Amino acid sequence: MTTTPNTWIITGASRGLGRALAEAALAAGEHVVAAVRRPEGVADLAADHPDRFLALAHDVRDTDAAPVPARAALDRFGRIDVLVNNAGRAVVGAAEEVGDAPLRELMDLHLFGPAALVRAVLPAMRAQGSGTIVQMSSQGGRISFPGVSSYSASKFALEGWSESLAGEVAPFGVRVMLVEPSRFRTGFNDADVLEFAADSPVYRDVLAAVRADMAGADGRQEGDPERAAEVIVSLVRGGEVPLRLPLGREAVERLSAAHRRGLAEVERWAETARGTDFAGVPASVRPV
Repeated sequence: MTTTPNTWIITGASRGLGRALAEAALAAGEHVVAAVRRPEGVADLAADHPDRFLALAHDVRDTDAAPVPARAALDRFGRIDVLVNNAGRAVVGAAEEVGDAPLRELMDLHLFGPAALVRAVLPAMRAQGSGTIVQMSSQGGRISFPGVSSYSASKFALEGWSESLAGEVAPFGVRVMLVEPSRFRTGFNDADVLEFAADSPVYRDVLAAVRADMAGADGRQEGDPERAAEVIVSLVRGGEVPLRLPLGREAVERLSAAHRRGLAEVERWAETARGTDFAGVPASVRPV
């Protein structure tokens, strides 16, 4: 268990799960650097914890600025123990309705920005021989459904990138945890956060229920951000973290069902798939 304060860098800490994580970390006696677009949104935390909290103006999409939070954490607290890539949002619409610009923006926010921040903190983590990278993904980073192709594409990309990262940094004492929540009562479904692509007559009926469900979810989500934050902080401060952590009953049930369906599909087509190898050639020996 941790006996000295960790230093956390948390993006998107002004609201929702990011805010809950900052509060839970501070309650545990930790140091927190909040990398947020509007520092005034966490002014109360700065006032309440002047010695252990630092707010920085930072847009995750600006990858050139990724070293700034890392330098600030080192200058103020002397080390970096935890990076939480939490900032995010969604665009709802059919794949044919969402254009290049919003798709690229989600990739910047959910993949390229987090990747740049990881690269910025890793030298310090490797030098101290410890650290934890928490990637806030989603159940939508493992399964998808009509209307959320752009969001899932960015989270699927984050998951693949992070799974490879985990194996690369483990020898240096650095851990990676992908958190896959279902619906939590955060600002994710707020009208000023959730974006809807202009609907077309072609997909209007196909996505009507999905659009209505996403638009009406705010305030009705079953997940408690404070409980989720407590779990994440406890795991980070403990001795073991899972590579993937589903959060919420829905995430556990949906992801479990998806794994079972996927395994059944592999088994159904296994003989067909095996038949594409050259006859008599043994399977290759791979390093992983």
